Amino acid sequence: MVKVYNSVRFQRIAIPLLSVLLGVLIGGMIMLAFGFDPIAGYTAMVKGALFTPFYIGQTLRLAAPLIVIALGFAVANKAGFFNIGLSGQALMGWFASIVVAGAFPDLPRIILVPLAVLAGMVAGALWAGIAGVLRAYFNTSEVIVTIMLNHTSFHLVNYLIRNVLTSGGDSTPVITPNASMRIPFLTSLTDNSTIHAGIFVSLIMVVVIMVFMNKTTYGFELRSVGLNADAAEYSGMNAKKNIILAMLISGALAGLGGTMEGLGNFQNIFIQGGIPGIGFDGMGVALLGASSPIGILFSALLFSILKTGGTSMPLVSGSPNEIVDIVIALIIFFVGANYIIRFLLAKSQKTNKKEVA
Repeated sequence: MVKVYNSVRFQRIAIPLLSVLLGVLIGGMIMLAFGFDPIAGYTAMVKGALFTPFYIGQTLRLAAPLIVIALGFAVANKAGFFNIGLSGQALMGWFASIVVAGAFPDLPRIILVPLAVLAGMVAGALWAGIAGVLRAYFNTSEVIVTIMLNHTSFHLVNYLIRNVLTSGGDSTPVITPNASMRIPFLTSLTDNSTIHAGIFVSLIMVVVIMVFMNKTTYGFELRSVGLNADAAEYSGMNAKKNIILAMLISGALAGLGGTMEGLGNFQNIFIQGGIPGIGFDGMGVALLGASSPIGILFSALLFSILKTGGTSMPLVSGSPNEIVDIVIALIIFFVGANYIIRFLLAKSQKTNKKEVA
């Protein structure tokens, strides 16, 4: 039993690490095939993410929403649901936080920021709750519903920006300092980067979700529903309630990520050219982190380093920054196709046993 446990625990760590290694390795081979120096490219990426205070600030700024959005996906995933609607929920949270920030610009900062953040979380939760209710009472596919809600939020928010928040404009006014999540000390410390208090909020949420899922009755019930909804219902748990609760929490965390984009990064909201990609990036972070809060923390930092540092690759090494998307896609592919890595690990273990024998 101990050997099996150790093997499973080893694979939980080895699969993400090998996925990253294979993604980076194949990405380097692609660069080499097209005449670019992979060592120079990856060196430029790392330097462009971690080697100056400004780049560090930008890396942490991007990691903050990725962490909470990935946590939202993980909560739903642990409960047995695939929440594809993180982008739409994040967009609704972004929109709601800017609306509240614009409606009460003169409120003290200590009141306005929490109020706007709460509005964003509620908006994200309610948007995800639609899929939760439909799944709980009508057994509809949350995958299909959340995909549809992504497109609905995209068009709805664009319409409201152009016809309600502005008079045909493409963006809202910048929020007042009273509603901003930016901290002047952090901004000056990182040479005017867009880092904000969201990084601290995301770290707190890692601990909160870890405790909630592993140390509380509600967390146990969500995990039980995810393992076997019928058995959970038979044992006295309210499966419908837990389905809705999982989606509400998932949506609230996605909405919090969108709020960070609105109050921390962009400081306003504007017409979107497409469904925001940050929700899909959050899904990738959660998958790489195996839906573990600690795994998600490190996975989000890796994604942030890749994306932030990738912008420096064309300038320094000549390598196209599209290689970053290729590497990320390869990493997610190997995580999704983890049976390949499991097969290789199992084969390696058999070989080692034969050699020992």
